[in-house]
Amino acid sequence: MINLKNQLLISGAAALVLLLLGIWLIVRGTITAAVIILLVMCVYVILINLWFRTFVADPLDKLTIFSKKIADGKYGTQEEVVIDNEIGDLTSAINEMSKKIAVADKTRTEFISQISHELRTPLTAITGWSETIAYDPAVQGDSLRGIHIITKESERLTRMVAELLEFTRIQDGRFNLRIELIDIAAELEDALFTYGEIMKQAGIEINYSSPKSEIPLIPGDPERLKQVFTNVLDNASKHGHSEKIDVSLWEDKKFVHISFRDYGNGIPEDELPHVKEKFYKGSSKNRGTGIGLAVCDEIITRHNGRLDIGNAEGGGCIVTISLPMSSD
Repeated sequence: MINLKNQLLISGAAALVLLLLGIWLIVRGTITAAVIILLVMCVYVILINLWFRTFVADPLDKLTIFSKKIADGKYGTQEEVVIDNEIGDLTSAINEMSKKIAVADKTRTEFISQISHELRTPLTAITGWSETIAYDPAVQGDSLRGIHIITKESERLTRMVAELLEFTRIQDGRFNLRIELIDIAAELEDALFTYGEIMKQAGIEINYSSPKSEIPLIPGDPERLKQVFTNVLDNASKHGHSEKIDVSLWEDKKFVHISFRDYGNGIPEDELPHVKEKFYKGSSKNRGTGIGLAVCDEIITRHNGRLDIGNAEGGGCIVTISLPMSSD
């Protein structure tokens, strides 16, 4: 193996020797020889710099790009080892790390998938039986209140299991869309009507601003988009701590935009860049998996759209969904 440290040490020593030789020749009055030696030294330094760029700087740049791919979630990616030196060893080490991360990530995904599937059956039974017992007239007072709590918590766990299953579908490539031309205004209004009753019971008012003109049909998966709408509304009600949520729908020449704005405390600025990351919960005290927004972002991204989350002027959080218009 070629040792970079020794190469650099020898190259530096050789350049120093040439410099000292040139100075010695100048002192001896041998100007012509000194100039030749100094020119040789300059060419030598230039060649060292070119060598350093080719065999050190460029490979390190490639390794940096390679490492960013792994950081972005492309686990298992491999980089070719082309140099037998410390950089080659580093490349091999990162390749091995990438393999092990890919195996660990696959194991984690399979474990989550298996656990989620195993939980679905008992949760369905718990929910069904708790709802059945709640209708028994013999169950009264604290017992009935306890049954309602069981029903509510089992429904929450069922939603969490559904989110985990969506996550595993994304991870292993089974997450697909059924694209068709849809009336986005009708889909949004259906979601608002369905979820609006739940919000009303929680004391939250939804103010919907319908578009000024008819929105043309756009390509989309209606079920997946409803999933996004209800998830965003659910987050606004749980995390926004707001008594009012404003929903708006409008279009420009290229996109249809849907915004959800609450009037709560907003999101800490240092947490905003991370809220769409898988399993990220930040400082929120609310229970959940932390993958709902990651799934929503995946759905919108696969529609070639954008999911933007930020703080609104005057307080509160604003979520804007931008979906491309039909190309027809």
